[in-house]
Amino acid sequence: MSISLIRPGLLTTVQDLGRPGYRAAGVPLGGALDAPALRLANLLVGNAPGEASLEITLAGPTLRFEAPHLLALVGADLSATLDGKPLPLGRPVAVQAGTVLAFGAARAGCRAYLALAGGLGLPPVLGSCSTLVRAALGGLHGRALLAGDVLPAPGPGGPGAALRARLALAFQGSSHAAAPWHPAPAERPALAAAPVLRALPGPEYAEFAPESQRAFWQQPFTVTPAADRMGYRLAGPPLARLAGAELLSSAVAPGTVQVPPGGQPIVLLADCQTTGGYPRLAHVIAPDLGLLAQARPGTPLRFQQLSQAEAHALYLAQEAQLRTLAANYSAFLTQWLRQ
Repeated sequence: MSISLIRPGLLTTVQDLGRPGYRAAGVPLGGALDAPALRLANLLVGNAPGEASLEITLAGPTLRFEAPHLLALVGADLSATLDGKPLPLGRPVAVQAGTVLAFGAARAGCRAYLALAGGLGLPPVLGSCSTLVRAALGGLHGRALLAGDVLPAPGPGGPGAALRARLALAFQGSSHAAAPWHPAPAERPALAAAPVLRALPGPEYAEFAPESQRAFWQQPFTVTPAADRMGYRLAGPPLARLAGAELLSSAVAPGTVQVPPGGQPIVLLADCQTTGGYPRLAHVIAPDLGLLAQARPGTPLRFQQLSQAEAHALYLAQEAQLRTLAANYSAFLTQWLRQ
């Protein structure tokens, strides 16, 4: 079973939840930039939360399913269609062999996640199938997908196979059929037009002038076109350090806010380096990195200061919500399939 790429899109890569445990060797964490969206997409088709899926950026690909499949698309609204008909977001959809998935204009958000029941049949590298393009690591040949690529896709098994079979009963001459239900809006990752990113002061926060500290928390910034999987460069009030001394390279991680000499901050994301020499003004909390990943160039955003205790509580709350959603969905799906 396989999927053929007719057009590659702007940047379509294979991603899962990354490869933790290798940062000491200089290997970035990697993985989906909007992890909750990927986890929800996998949940909907009966996969494990971190199953390898496709991360689709702004201008999506065109692909053809060479065999029957069960899929779910979560995240940005990129005007997805199946054989020319709108593909509903956030619900499982069964497709027949030969069905073509295409994308149009980006209506909201920046990145969508396409999960296939059974995942993708790609070998893990350092425990992950995530594509790290700069190192030619993981995914399909360590790169973004190209026209003519063929992705192995084992197809659904277990709950995914049962769900696909049930949905296939509703084809009625169509190439696809969507589930008549979806998670409540509150349980789906939000797409904010002007996100507020909650953050902690960073290790070098005290080295910045008081007016720069206030500007960081109180003034708006804008996402610039210099935004990729390594990080987002922002435009806003220039932020100045009190001391101009050089810094030793120190650890950075997804969420670290660095300020280079020009004074415009950079928020690091999943593919970021493991060390850096720019001062670390702040650190965006993990639950809000998905909000940033969905922000397109030109999007305004602000930062909100939190305590470490508040940050821990928000992380635990997000994890608890995702686990509860998974348990409830499993119970619901079992009951629905028995009807």
